[in-house]
Order: sequence, then C-alpha cells, then structure tokens
Amino acid sequence: MTRRVVVLDYGSGNLRSAERALARAGADVTVTADLDAAAECDGLVVPGVGAFAACMTGLRGIGGEKVIASRLERGRPVLGICVGMQVLFAAGVEHGVRTDGCGVWPGTVERLDAPVLPHMGWNTVAVAPGSALFAGIPAGTRFYFVHSYALRMADADPLLEAGAKITVTEHGEPFAAAVEQGVVAATQFHPEKSGDAGAAVLSNWLEAL
Repeated sequence: MTRRVVVLDYGSGNLRSAERALARAGADVTVTADLDAAAECDGLVVPGVGAFAACMTGLRGIGGEKVIASRLERGRPVLGICVGMQVLFAAGVEHGVRTDGCGVWPGTVERLDAPVLPHMGWNTVAVAPGSALFAGIPAGTRFYFVHSYALRMADADPLLEAGAKITVTEHGEPFAAAVEQGVVAATQFHPEKSGDAGAAVLSNWLEAL
C-alpha cells in the first residue's frame, strides 16, 4: 500500500530534494502548506534549513506547530529533518537569543563546541538499541550532516528519561543524530542527501507508517 506523505511547506527546507527522495522510497508525496492535508496524511515530514528562529517564525506563520501537536495527540506519525528536527525541542539558542520551539521533546538546541563549524560532511552514528529508523542498516554506515547547532548529549538526560531512543554521533562533542519516540522521529542529518543510507532510513520510516 502506497503511503500518502506531506512535506510541509512553511518557507524553509529542501522541499524538492525531500520530495524526490521520499518518492524514490515509494511514497505518494505532496509538498504543501495546506494544514488539512498535513493533518490527514499517513506521514508528515517537517524539513528545515537555516536558523531555528526563522524556521519557528515560518512554522507559526502557517500554524504548523498546531498541526504537529494535533497529529501527535492522534497518534499520527511525524518526521523532522535537520532544523525540522531541532524545532521539535523546547527551545533553541542562537547568538545568545532563546527561541521557543514546538515543545514536543524536552531539551534546548545549542551551538556545538567544535573546532570547525558548520559541521559539514559524512559521519557514522551509534544507533540506539531497538531503532526502527536504522533497522537493517549496517554499522559504520555514514550519513550527511550540515549544521552548527544540535541537541548536545550533555543536555539529553530529560529526553532519555522520557523514553526516547537517541542515535548519537560526534563533532567536537557528542550530539543527537536522530531521535525516535512513539510516532515522532527526527534526524539531524539529511536523509535526502545521504544516498542509499538515507534512502534506507526513509524506507524504514515509510514501512512504520
């Protein structure tokens, strides 16, 4: 059965590359800002590139944070990608300015303590036990990252205590490469730019719908 997926268009993100990658993985994909479509599809993808504050402004501008909340209340899957992952947390801090996020998960997204930023390139990940996103993907597989901010593992205890599965990688310090909890999942890396490995993650997500 083909899964109906909406890539939420709120003025940010690699919309077309995400659309193409999901279509290749077998989804029936629509890119739209229509909240009814976003509410009723089998899976909602929240992309995001750039600044946390700008993404939250765009998301709130179309009521996207409300549709995310309503989907989770009804047990409908959501996948965040890159800054689309970051905005699921309680807050983000950039240049000393704190911005409230969607508050799906506890935690604050902050600048990584690393010698070179942005973190741009391919990293292996330490997969969380029982992960559905990474099922069948061999250890040592690399994924493509481009970002300066993340949920640092030094700040991840409340999320772990909430029962989330956190897949970890490191750039300067350990940070969350992916998070899974119930029907909500997210990746800090770009699956749509991660070749066969990213396609496998998207396929696993679609299977779980």
